[in-house]
Amino acid sequence: MNTRFVCLLAMMVVLAFPLAAQVQTEVPPVIPGAKPVKVERIKIHGLSLEGNLEGNAVDRDVLVFLPPSYANAKSRRYPVIYALHGYSIGAEQWSKEIRVPQTIEGAFAQGAQEMIVVLPDSKTVHNGSMYSSSVTTGGFENFIARDVVAYIDAHYRTIPNRLSRGLVGHSMGGYGATRIGMKHADVFGSLYIMSPCCLSPRQAGPANPEMEKTLAEVKTAEDSAKLPFPARASLAAAAAWAPNPKNPPLYLDLPRKNGEVQPDVLARFAANAPLAFIDQYIGNLRQYRAISIDVGDKDGLKADSEKLHNVLDKYGIANGFEIYPGTHTSAVAVRFQNYVLPFFSKNLCFVKTCK
Repeated sequence: MNTRFVCLLAMMVVLAFPLAAQVQTEVPPVIPGAKPVKVERIKIHGLSLEGNLEGNAVDRDVLVFLPPSYANAKSRRYPVIYALHGYSIGAEQWSKEIRVPQTIEGAFAQGAQEMIVVLPDSKTVHNGSMYSSSVTTGGFENFIARDVVAYIDAHYRTIPNRLSRGLVGHSMGGYGATRIGMKHADVFGSLYIMSPCCLSPRQAGPANPEMEKTLAEVKTAEDSAKLPFPARASLAAAAAWAPNPKNPPLYLDLPRKNGEVQPDVLARFAANAPLAFIDQYIGNLRQYRAISIDVGDKDGLKADSEKLHNVLDKYGIANGFEIYPGTHTSAVAVRFQNYVLPFFSKNLCFVKTCK
C-alpha cells in the first residue's frame, strides 16, 4: 500500500493520532485522603439514533461518576460535565485513558468543587460517530446534546441549567465538543476542547487504486474491523459527513470513486469542518461563560488547535489556550485532573438560581 497515501489520508481525516499502544499516558499520583467517587454504568436510549442505517446500537452505554457527597446530601444538586471520548475507543477505554475515577477524586481532593461527570459512549461500526448528524451513523450530535442531557437531568440531582453544564472532549471528542458547543450554546455554559481533530476541511489525496479497492470490498462490520486504521477512519468520516441512503451496504460516499475525486463529497466533508462554519456561530460562542483549548507541543493537531484559538481571538471571544509539553495522549489524564476539572469548578454555576 502507498505509505504516503496512508499518511495523507489519516491526516486529512485528521484522526491520525498515535495509537494507544504507541504512547504511554502519564498517570497523576494518587492524592492522599481523596474521597471515593461512585461509578454507575447505565444505558441511555437515543431517540436521535433510531433508524440509523448502520445498525449502531440505540441503547448506549454511559458511565456516570457521582461525587463523594452525593449519597448523603440528599437535597443537594450538582453541575454536570459531559466528557466525550476520541476515535477508536468507547467510554470504558476513555475512562481508563483519563484515569477516572482516580483523577476525579484527585481533583476534588485538591479543591475542585464537586460535580457529576458523565462519559457517554459514541463508538460505531467504523469505530467513531464524529458526534455528527447522519442518517447512516445516527444523530450523535443530538444524542449528546439532547438525549443524554435530558436523561441525566431526569434521573440525577442536577442543576438543570446551561450554566451548570460543561462539555469537554479529546481528539474526536474535541471535535465533538467544538461542533456541539457551537451549535448548542442553549444547553452548555462552559467548554473545554482538548486536542481537537478534524477542524479544517480535508483535501483529496493522491489516487491509490489499492486503497480504493480495499474500501470498496467492505460490506459488513466484520470487514470494517479488519481494515488498517486510516482506512477505517476514512469510512467513519464518510458515514458521518457524506451519508447516502441510496448507496448500500455502507450508505456513504467516499471522496474518490473509480480513481476520480468527487468534489461534491469533499464539499460535504468541508461543511462539517468547524473552521469552515465557525463564523456562523459566533453569537452562540459569545454566550459561553468560559472556553478553553489545550494541545500538546508534539501533537500533529497543534496547528489547527491554534487556528481555532486565533478565530476566537479575532472575534474578541475570551478563551484560554495552552500548548503543553506532550504528545496527543501522553498528558490527557494529568490534564483532566489538574486543568479540566478545576476549569469547570471555576466556571460552572453551583447554585440552583443560575443567571
